[in-house]
Amino acid sequence: MSQTIGNTTCNNPIRLSSGGFLNLRHSFLWYLCLAAVAIAVIISAPAMAGTKYMAGSPELSAYISGTNEFNPGQDVPLQVVIENKGVNQFKFVKSGIVDTEDLSNTAKHLTVSLETDDAPILIKSDPQMLGDLLGSSSATAIFNLKINRDAPAGIYNLPVTLNYTFLYQAEQYGDDTIQYTYKSVDDTVYLPIKIKSDVQIDVLSIDTQNLNVGNEGYIILKVKNTGYENGENSVIRIDTAKGSPLTPTEGSAYIGDFAAGSTADCQFRVAVSSDAEAKTYPLDVYIDYKNSEQDQVTSERETIGIPVGKKVDFAIAYTNSTISPGAKSVIRVGYQNTGGTTAYNAQARISAVDPFTSNDDTSFLGTIASGEIKEASFDVSVDKSATVKDYGIDSEMSYRDALDNTYTSTPMKVTVHIVPAKGVVDLLSNPVVLLIVVLAIAAAGYFLFKRRHIPQ
Repeated sequence: MSQTIGNTTCNNPIRLSSGGFLNLRHSFLWYLCLAAVAIAVIISAPAMAGTKYMAGSPELSAYISGTNEFNPGQDVPLQVVIENKGVNQFKFVKSGIVDTEDLSNTAKHLTVSLETDDAPILIKSDPQMLGDLLGSSSATAIFNLKINRDAPAGIYNLPVTLNYTFLYQAEQYGDDTIQYTYKSVDDTVYLPIKIKSDVQIDVLSIDTQNLNVGNEGYIILKVKNTGYENGENSVIRIDTAKGSPLTPTEGSAYIGDFAAGSTADCQFRVAVSSDAEAKTYPLDVYIDYKNSEQDQVTSERETIGIPVGKKVDFAIAYTNSTISPGAKSVIRVGYQNTGGTTAYNAQARISAVDPFTSNDDTSFLGTIASGEIKEASFDVSVDKSATVKDYGIDSEMSYRDALDNTYTSTPMKVTVHIVPAKGVVDLLSNPVVLLIVVLAIAAAGYFLFKRRHIPQ
């Protein structure tokens, strides 16, 4: 029996024995047949085909993702999209061609650089490396920009430099060798951005009135529109800066039309925390307005420094307060305004407690300027059982500020001296009393002398 494999015919060397086991014959001829079959299969199978691209190269373009309109002073994360539209025009598939590792339309080692070209912009980012950009794909580079605060309105073209290499030529030598030739490219495209006109405020001067720790006062600002936009229905506003003890109670001033280059005076009412100190604190200033496109716009904030004066406070300058037990007297106390501004409608009060009583514990002092001393009088009675020693009577001052807000000072102590009642010897030791006695005696003697020597 014979068997045909491919184009080769050989006798079957396999024969079954009667016992069911294979009996191999002619083993050399058997291996020879197998080798012939393998050769025939190899010769009849087609060779592996390779691919080769011709006339292809990268074709890069760039555009801005999102808006390209910005305001002066704005921080911008500019997203630049790089797109590769390059295609391979001719493709060859043939046996014997070795596939290349790179395609000719791939932009390899792509680096993107953004420049200003004298535009009023600060670029804060370095060139961006995007790696290999295949054909029909895109990648995004992000650049952080700062638009100059005084940037004139207009359209500016920013140069974008694209640096990359691509497979220019691949020469095959034999069946297993390829020589690559790459070409470097520096290409520049331009991205247009628009800087819009806007109103910008510059604070030219700062003045304060009665602005002290713990009270309310006024802030007067002179502002100028240093932008290139004319604002309509403009409102200047102030706001508390982070960590500042200044709180606006009237924080807006309407100025109407605010033309570019014009100035305006604004007055605001501000409260200062009682925990503050006498120093300069930050305050934010900005403007709301309607622009030429009738859009409502809020400007960038400008932080300014506001000086705050000393807190209004009082101290005991002197006392005239010596009383004996069981007696009634007028004590006089000098109060000094130790604060940084004038106190209006000031009233001094004492709190009479045992062993003191008073039917007149309030004294009106009126206006007390900073550093001024005014005297208050109080009628005080002392219980006859009072111990002879020094006592402290609580006292405080109530007053109004320039905005007619009422305040109360911190408590003070008025020292009252309780001394023993004076006897006859103490009275005679008093020069005034002694003079009065001498004058009385002299007058009595003169009267007796005249009476004796006048004829009856």
